[in-house]
Amino acid sequence: MVMRTIIVVFFLFNFRFEVTGFELSYDFYEESCPQVEDIVRNGLQAIFLTDPTSPAALLRLMFHDCQVQGCDASILVDPGEGSVATEMASSKNFGIRKRELISIVKSMVEAHCPQQVSCADILILAAREAVALTGGPRLKVPLGRRDSSHTPSYELADAYLPPSTAGVADMLIMFTNKGMTLAESAAILGAHTLGVTHCSSIENRLHSPDNGESVVMEPDFAAFLRLTCHHKGSSTSNLSFVLNDPTSLAFDNEYFVNAMRGRGVLKVDAEMALDPKTAQFVQHFSINQDDFFQAFSSAFVKLSCFGVLTGEQGVIREHCNAIN
Repeated sequence: MVMRTIIVVFFLFNFRFEVTGFELSYDFYEESCPQVEDIVRNGLQAIFLTDPTSPAALLRLMFHDCQVQGCDASILVDPGEGSVATEMASSKNFGIRKRELISIVKSMVEAHCPQQVSCADILILAAREAVALTGGPRLKVPLGRRDSSHTPSYELADAYLPPSTAGVADMLIMFTNKGMTLAESAAILGAHTLGVTHCSSIENRLHSPDNGESVVMEPDFAAFLRLTCHHKGSSTSNLSFVLNDPTSLAFDNEYFVNAMRGRGVLKVDAEMALDPKTAQFVQHFSINQDDFFQAFSSAFVKLSCFGVLTGEQGVIREHCNAIN
């Protein structure tokens, strides 16, 4: 009860500060495009029914966009003729997919509200629907972001996206720098409850016994991973994958249940259950899904509001994959 109270109070105080400070608001499109949220939701519902792996892809897409230079839809930009390599050229964006879905939804929005809604806001709304339509909380997010007006560099993605070998200490620095509490930092990693992890991302854990990481894996699970991901260094490791948790199509607290059992897939997943700074939250979220949802909701909003373009900054792209 004490932990829940702390999470809720911090959420209410900091949430208002973030929204006010960055000129985002809940009614930003009340006059210019009041139906935007319904358009995004309805458009994605049909897509998710035909491809239930899309929610995980869109949630990861949002995280990778926001982590580089704020949520500005820069990850959606394709390279132009003679231009430098974009963010997608970064090896850390390996496995990013479904970018075209944002362009599809953008065209739906444009049909009703031409040049009013940014691709950045559509991406945030899409990630929100990815959570809600797979069983997670219905997030209330402020809107009003603008799109980047220049072609992003893959070097920024290389610098700001965490490697698959990142541990708890790296992740805590990254998320607390965005104003998250320890509870929120643990909760935001619960997004790993959706989707899969490519074998190439866990090769070091499985095939380098001297690194000491194998001790945090439950033996049977370690054997399963080695059996599934046995092609170290080959192209097959980029194609093979393992589920992040047993319910990888549902947004729930199974990620934390798995971590408590020594079945965390990535290094950070495994370390969180053991690190003194995060272990208490992993344990608590593994038995209290409501508190996980609450902490995740506030963390999601903080991530989506950090370093965004607003007002006269940036642009509203007509096509999400091209700079105006």
